[in-house]
Amino acid sequence: MTEHRVDTGSAHSARIYDYILGGDDHYPADREAGDAMCHEWPALPVHMRANRDFMHRAVRHLAREAGIRQFLDIGTGIPTSPNLHEIAQETAPGARVVYVDNDPLVLALSRELLSGTPEGRTAYVEADMRDPAAVLGAQGFRETLDLSEPVALTVIAIVHFMLDEHDAVGIVRRLLEPLPSGSCLAMSVGTADFAPDEVGRVAREYAARGMPMRLRTHAEAAEFFEGLALVEPGVVQVHKWRPNRTDGMESGGESIRDEDIAMYGAVAHKP
Repeated sequence: MTEHRVDTGSAHSARIYDYILGGDDHYPADREAGDAMCHEWPALPVHMRANRDFMHRAVRHLAREAGIRQFLDIGTGIPTSPNLHEIAQETAPGARVVYVDNDPLVLALSRELLSGTPEGRTAYVEADMRDPAAVLGAQGFRETLDLSEPVALTVIAIVHFMLDEHDAVGIVRRLLEPLPSGSCLAMSVGTADFAPDEVGRVAREYAARGMPMRLRTHAEAAEFFEGLALVEPGVVQVHKWRPNRTDGMESGGESIRDEDIAMYGAVAHKP
């Protein structure tokens, strides 16, 4: 595989996320960006933790209640533990997970950290979700996932970096297309519906660093799930998606204010 140089002089969304959540895999540019964003919206760490907690709850639901044993995770980001494969393999040690990202630092860390149970499998695909054919045609995807069995497609906190010209809804549908009946989609989608001024300022900070955003309304977030069977409670803010239905690892949703969350989340089944 071709080695890539990590651009440490420019902020990157995955490393900003890692910094704000208290991780270790970031650089001065990421810390400067994260500090500026938290200055504009002090609730940003609460929002990011709630998004990660949603991912944990959604994956537990998929593994425990839906019986999913295969996962395709798009836009993996920095592999902070517990990551998706750890959550899935708690329930199903034989679960298989393919992680997809296009950041060289994520690739380097994934080689070291994304190892799962002996019974299961984890693989990493270096690709951009804007090219679904590259994801679906990758050797790691083809060798790890069995498309005769259901697959959960997880797209967490990534589509707000896809602009209208990228056709995010179309891309998600193309990724879902080859997955068999019984497969699932779990997504979180950025929004400014609840704190437009604060979230708008954060979006401008991202854009100033070369990461423009497309934040979506509830109706626009729901478009990703058209034709699928939504799991209750449907498309809601991430802290309201089945709060407290966990092993106690998350804090639940009661104390989180709606205006502190800028992400919709949902899980749905493919007929």
